[in-house]
Amino acid sequence: MIPKQSASAKTRRWRLLLGAVGLVALIGLGYTLYWSQVLRYHQTTDDAYVGGNVVQITPQVSGTVVAIGADDTQFVTAGQTLVRLDESDAKVALDQAEAQLARTVRDVRTLFATSSQLQANVALRRTDLTAAQSDLQRRQRLGASGAVSGEELQHARDAVQAAQASLAAAEQQLAANRARVDGTNLADHPQVRDAAAAVRTAYLALSRTQLPAPVAGFVARRNVQLGERVGPGAALMAVVPLDQVWVDANFKEPQLKHMRVGQPVTLRADLYGGRILYHGRVAGFGAGTGAAFALLPAQNATGNWIKIVQRVPVRIALDPGEVARHPLQIGLSIKADVDIRGGEEGARLPQLTQRAATWSTDVFGSGQAQAEERVQAIIAANQSGHAILTGGTDPASPALYAQRGPGAPRADRHLH
Repeated sequence: MIPKQSASAKTRRWRLLLGAVGLVALIGLGYTLYWSQVLRYHQTTDDAYVGGNVVQITPQVSGTVVAIGADDTQFVTAGQTLVRLDESDAKVALDQAEAQLARTVRDVRTLFATSSQLQANVALRRTDLTAAQSDLQRRQRLGASGAVSGEELQHARDAVQAAQASLAAAEQQLAANRARVDGTNLADHPQVRDAAAAVRTAYLALSRTQLPAPVAGFVARRNVQLGERVGPGAALMAVVPLDQVWVDANFKEPQLKHMRVGQPVTLRADLYGGRILYHGRVAGFGAGTGAAFALLPAQNATGNWIKIVQRVPVRIALDPGEVARHPLQIGLSIKADVDIRGGEEGARLPQLTQRAATWSTDVFGSGQAQAEERVQAIIAANQSGHAILTGGTDPASPALYAQRGPGAPRADRHLH
């Protein structure tokens, strides 16, 4: 007969075992329900990093560095001068181009004036021919009666021929001169336009001795030094606009089946920990895996091949307001969680086209307008007929000799 105490202990053990099994079954059921309602609609990865634009500052002309306006870690605004090159040669070239434009305008004015002069000469020669023909007709009538000698009659004929030749020469000169000016005015004449283009080129070369920041951001990787001779395309420094960042998350192949553009994403940055959440959306998918675009792609046609699950980069756009409140830096680690509800709908790789420019800057466009103002001022100053070098004032002078680039002094001579 089993003692009463042993039977009671065995009963307690069975109760504990049944309770543990029930608890495990309850946890399993709860996890199953949670997975079916939540987890199966989420794909996560911690292989994600902050990306952004790294705007290189490169010169368009050769020159010697005479000033550096910003250093690493400093914030700069769009249009702020970062590097200034020696502009002495560019100023000389601009002066020569402006002087050549002024000479060309005067030469073309001479062409137009010559056309009027040659037209008046044609009229004069035509009058001379008419007078010579009338004189010949009178002598021919008198020659029939013997009142005029044959020699005098021949001289009259020679005078008519000479007047005809002079008229033909004058008409040819007028036609030749008109061929150089017909269909144009002073500003549109090819010679003036060619000289004006040289002024614009010289002015742009002068303006390019100052390198502005294309966008607002933080300076990074400054490589330039004072006195250094730099050439076009040399990387002097970089500007990183941290208000224009995104996340590149690398997901495994099986995770992409139901992932679509536009799906919401929750992100956590290791910099701030779990207390700060970022919200974004899937912006697009990489055209290939990371291995496909690697510097040394994998060669799988070997005997020791081992299958490795590949990862595909997924671009995630962030909320600009959240980024402004909690700034991120390029390269920071991110944990991304994509809600893939509705992933069966829509194309997995939609062919999205961008019509407008995604990124743009207007800090380089002011030089063209200023160069055009200088050209028009020089043309206006040299077509009036009294353009001379003087120290006086003239309405066209401020536009003609505006500042030659930011910070340059005004010239003390004016063409008017």
